[in-house]
Order: sequence, then C-alpha cells, then structure tokens
Amino acid sequence: MAEDRRKLFTLIATILGSTIVFLDGTIVNVALPAISDDLDAGLADQQWIVEAYMLATVALLLVGGALGDQFGRRRMFVIGLVGFGITSVLCAIAPTSEILIGSRALQGLTGALLVPGSLAILTATFEGAERGKAIGTWTAWTGIATVFGPAGGGALVEALSWRAIFWVNIPLIVGCIVLARAYVRESVDPGADRAIDWLGISLSAVGLGGPVYALIEQPREGWGSPMVYLPLIGGAALFALFLLWESRYRHAMLDLSLFRVRNFAITNLETLIVYAGLIGAFFFVTLFLQQTAGYSPLAAGFATTPISLLLFVLSPRFGKIAMSTGPRTPMCVGPIVAGAGLLLLTRVGADADYVTEVLPGVLVFGLGLSATVAPLTATALNSVEQRHAGIASGINNGVSRMAGLLAIAVLGALISGQFGSTVDSEIAGASPAPAPEAQSALDDAKENPFVPPDTDGLAATDADRVAAAATEGAESAFHLAMVVNGVLMIAGGIVAGFGIQNPRRREEQIAPRAAPAGECARCAQDARDGQPAEHERPAEPSPA
Repeated sequence: MAEDRRKLFTLIATILGSTIVFLDGTIVNVALPAISDDLDAGLADQQWIVEAYMLATVALLLVGGALGDQFGRRRMFVIGLVGFGITSVLCAIAPTSEILIGSRALQGLTGALLVPGSLAILTATFEGAERGKAIGTWTAWTGIATVFGPAGGGALVEALSWRAIFWVNIPLIVGCIVLARAYVRESVDPGADRAIDWLGISLSAVGLGGPVYALIEQPREGWGSPMVYLPLIGGAALFALFLLWESRYRHAMLDLSLFRVRNFAITNLETLIVYAGLIGAFFFVTLFLQQTAGYSPLAAGFATTPISLLLFVLSPRFGKIAMSTGPRTPMCVGPIVAGAGLLLLTRVGADADYVTEVLPGVLVFGLGLSATVAPLTATALNSVEQRHAGIASGINNGVSRMAGLLAIAVLGALISGQFGSTVDSEIAGASPAPAPEAQSALDDAKENPFVPPDTDGLAATDADRVAAAATEGAESAFHLAMVVNGVLMIAGGIVAGFGIQNPRRREEQIAPRAAPAGECARCAQDARDGQPAEHERPAEPSPA
C-alpha cells in the first residue's frame, strides 16, 4: 500500500508540474486582448509574448531531459519549479510589453526542466501496462491544461486582471515542490554524459529564432527587407549546421541515433505536423472569438471547454487501447477526425453562434484529439530504451513546441497577408473612393487584423465601409488559418497510418519481466546486435 501511495503521489506531482508549463503555454492566449489594451501591444507583440516562451522552452528542452538523466530527475524537476515561480512573478509585474516578452523567455527556460523531467520520472517509476496507464493519465490531465487554459484564463482576466494568470502559478508550484520532495524517488542514468552541449544550444536557439523573427516581422517589413530575409536564411542555415553538429559532436544534446528507430522517427514527424495544427488553431481561435466575434474573455475561454471534458474522459481509454492493440489506428484516425473538426470551424463568422457554428467543430476536434495524444506520447517513449527516457521525452516535447512556434509565426504572416489582400479588394471596388482618413484606419487595422478598426471621426458612409471591409478580412483570414491547421492535422494522421508499426504480439505473460508493447520495436535490433532482448536482460536495481 505504501508503494502504491508513493506512485500515486509521484503521478500527481508530475501532472501538476507539467500542467503549470502547459497552462502557461495556453492560458496567456485568452489574456492577449487585455494585454494588448493595457500595454499597447499589436499582433506582432502578441505573437512574441507567446513565441518567446515557446522558443526558450524549445532551446533548452533537450538539455532539460539530459540534465535530469545526468544529475537527478527529481533534483532538476524541483529546480525548474523554483525558477518557474520566480519568472512567473516577473511576468506578473511587467510594466511594458518588451519586459513581458523578456520575462516570458526566462519563464520558458525554466519550464524546459519540467516537462521532460515529468515523463522521465514516470518512466522510471512505472513499468509495463502500468506505465501505459500512467502516461495516459498524465497525457489526459496535461492535455486538459492545454485546452482548459483559455477557460481559466478568461475567468481570471474578467474577475481580476491579466496579471492574475501569472500569480496563480505560485500556490501550484509550492504544492508541487512539497509533493516532489516527499514522494518522488531520485533516479539517474549512470551512463549519462555529463558534458553540456553549449554550442548546440546556441545553434538551435538562433536557428529557430531567426525564421520565427522573420515571419513575425514580415507583415510589417515586407519580404524585401533585410530584417526579414537575413534572419530567415541565416536561421535556416544555422539550424542545418546544428543538425550537422549534433551528428558529429561526441557530447551532443540531441541523440540523432534514436531516429533510427522507426516508430520514434515517425512519431516525432507526426508530432511536428499535428501539434502545428493544434497550437496554431488554439492561438487564433481564441483571438478571433474575442476580438472579432465579440466574445468576453470568459466566454471565449469556455468555448473550448468541451475539449477538456473529452480529453479527461477518453484520453486514458485510448491510451489503454493503444497499449493493447497497437498505436497505429488511434494515431492515424485521431488526427484525421480532429482535422475535420477544424475544417468545420470555417463556418464561424463575426456573428458566430456558439451552439450551431462553434460547438460542432469543437466536439469533433476534441474527439480526434482524445484519440491522438496518449498513444502518441506513449509510442515516443516506449520505442526507445528506458535509459534514454529523459532525452526521448525532451525530443518529443521539443518537437511539439517547435511545431507550435513555427505554426504561430507562419500563420501570423498568412493571416496578415490574407487580411490585407481582402481589405484592399473590398475597398478597391468601392464607389466613391474612401477618404484618406478611412484608408489610414484600414492601414492601422492591418497591424492587428482581428481587432475592429477605429472609425471615430470618419463620415458615416466611410465608417460603415471600413468596418465591413475589416470584418470581411478578419473572417477570410481566420478561415484560411482553420483550413491550414485542419490540413496539417489530417496530414499527420496519414503519416501515422503509413509509417507507424504496431509491435508484434509476444507471449509476454510467461516472461519474468514483461516489456511494454512499444519496446518490441527494438527487440529485433537487439538480436541483430548480438545482445539479449531488453526483457531478457537482468533487471536494473531500483533507483534509490
């Protein structure tokens, strides 16, 4: 009973620690309009408030997993919690958008220690089918945080202030530290390399940051500006150099050899595609519902709550199904269904009725997402050896954050371009031509496409034209975003359908230490290497 109790509270601690990170990745979305009003932040600044956090998290996520393997997973988990608390306070008291963006970057650096640490702790604590259930439960609750963030954030913004979304982290962090210190056993990888790949960290951060900066600034600067094409080309070149460096450096933070395992490689490819659609969709749905459709922060937040409920009920069940029958079917069908849900959201307009227009797409999307997240996470971890759990979870979470990072930047550029071209075509056909003041109002609106333009001081006719053109542009831009995100989700499902291999069924019930289903993928490789299969090797001593 004592061991069961320890495992239960270990699971709770890992869920709570990861939930804080995921919550801050989404809860801020619903607060962006309030932040924009308070700190005078346009679309580019709103993107950076989200992107700075994600970029910093991606830059150190692989290192976070490796540090846990080297110096102790519980130790790095607690250090990450303390750092996240300090940086949350900095975000809460930020007086300008620039300081808030910088504080969000620091917050992302500390968050990089928590997510891979959580999954590595679970992998070291649970085995076999019990591990699959634990990961399914972890996925359900952290998935709920990803989509419940807007609802909770909306309530805090309406009741208090946007700053409350950062203050709320503090009691959660304190409780998580208490649980971790009391119940989580320390675990390390005795063979882990203790060198830190500082050059790899720098190359990956600049290599990702350059294109993201270029894409966010492109609507304002234009493709011909050196402020756009230089960081875009330079960043891509540096990221290619990062991959080359990681393939050759002895102490590389990214173990590219893991991608030789088919299921691990395909799972991460699917993660890249699916999470681009997922994170991009949530970012722009929340903005559109508030800024264009006129939903309050609370209403916009609760608009996606059905997804939370579906994840809570269905995600653990799909995790069990994937462990017993194989992950390919849920990893294929789930994203396709979720993509269909996003395509349904192309019916949403500026006067969107929630029940008839928004809810159907949300329900279909939530159903597909519930079938996807648990099998995807479990397959990424179970396809590699347990001693690589920290770096494997770091890679998989890094890929998902990188997907969202690029999706928001690319979609921001597409939305701005679509809004601008739609508005220009609407005004071009107007007769008589709008006054210069009306054109100036539309030019200002291009800085923040979903926000209704300021028509004060315009003649009634021009004010109506400007408002109508901006509404048409916002709807067109939002529909384009949902199509792109929906197609990405469907493409991810197709990749899984053709690429994922279900592990072969073995008579595991007679084995003294049955391996999780996903580990079968490497048994054949062990045999080719002349080594005993993982489940036939002597059991490692339990971590102290």
